[in-house]
Order: sequence, then structure tokens, then C-alpha cells
Amino acid sequence: MAKAPTESGEKNTRASVMRLLKTEGPMTSAQLADHLGVTAMAVRQHLYDMQEEKLVTVEERPVPIGRPAKYWQLTSEANRFFPDSYADLNVSLLGALGEAFGSDGVERVLEIRLTRQLAAYRAQIAPSATLKQRLQQLARIRSEEGYMAELKTEGKGRYLFLENHCPIRAAAMECKSLCAVELNLFRKLLGANVEVRREEHIIAGERRCAYRVQEHAVKK
Repeated sequence: MAKAPTESGEKNTRASVMRLLKTEGPMTSAQLADHLGVTAMAVRQHLYDMQEEKLVTVEERPVPIGRPAKYWQLTSEANRFFPDSYADLNVSLLGALGEAFGSDGVERVLEIRLTRQLAAYRAQIAPSATLKQRLQQLARIRSEEGYMAELKTEGKGRYLFLENHCPIRAAAMECKSLCAVELNLFRKLLGANVEVRREEHIIAGERRCAYRVQEHAVKK
């Protein structure tokens, strides 16, 4: 006789559903079930519960044959289940800095933060490593910081660096310069012969931040 699902097992399945929707974007219940190794019915029950809590929405997409497929995706309400790096405190501190020192003072603080981050990252990433290895290490570091980062190879010397969550989102909404500093951080870290372009941006309302990374030959 099959064992009834435990409460902790149910919570783990729900958390896994949320994580997959966060990292992969809209998915059907069948796709989620296939990833998790459970039945589509079990996944749908979680999705219906989450829909009632306004954590997910569903949209129908046409398919070649049969009824439209239902694709589920997270709402902004679901962000509270992911790390926020003390959002309220960060926003309050940025506001206080702006009042005390003006925009120039805030920019100076962000420059100092960039310098410290760059030093900390360089201490963990070997400069002699290949670009792919450096990006893999960067993804590890950023994931530890709550960004849910991952790396995808697109061709020789071309990569897509993804951050599926922004733990400083609230602060970045308050201070747009934070995002410019993050992009500058990646460019300085990876070197002058590496092009880094941000193509998707959470702050702009997109699901994730996506960076196109391409290595160019060093000019002699």
C-alpha cells in the first residue's frame, strides 16, 4: 500500500514547484510533474492552492492538436518566499544616505560597495581560469547571495548568465544606480576582452535578469 504524503513532503513539493517556476518560467502541470517525478494531479492541487493565495496565475496557450495548454507562472506575491537581503533595511538606509549626503553621497557609497565586491569576488575566482570557469564560479557566488544564478553555454566563447531572483530588488527599485553598479561589477570582473550586455531586467518587469556574455580575441 502506498504511503500517504507527509506534511513535510507536501511542503517540499510545493517549494520545488515554486523554484521551478522561478528558474524556468511558465510551465504546464505535466512539465512540472515530469521534472519532480510526481503525478500531474498532485502538482495541480498545489497550483490550485497557490492560485487561491494569489501566488500563481495561469494562461492558456494554443497547441497544434486538442485543447489549449495551461501554463502556470509566479506572481509578484511569490517573491516573499525568496531571499530579500533585508529589503526594508536597505531601502531605509539608501533613503537616509540620500537625505544626509545627497545623490553624490549615495553614488560614492555605491562605488565603495563595488570596490569591495570586486575584491571579494576576485579572491574566489582564479584569474587564470577560462571564461566559462570564471562564470561558473560567479554563478556559485551569486547563488549563495540569493540570486539563483545559472550559466548556459550558447557557443564557443558565448554564454548566457542568468539571475532568476533579485534579493536586492526593493533597494534597486529605490535606487536605480544599484543595477548599473551590478553590470559594471561583472564587466570589471570578467575583463576588457569580455563583452557583457544585460538583455532582461527584473526591475523592468521581466522574470529574470539575463546577461549576454561574449569573449573577444585579445588584440596584439
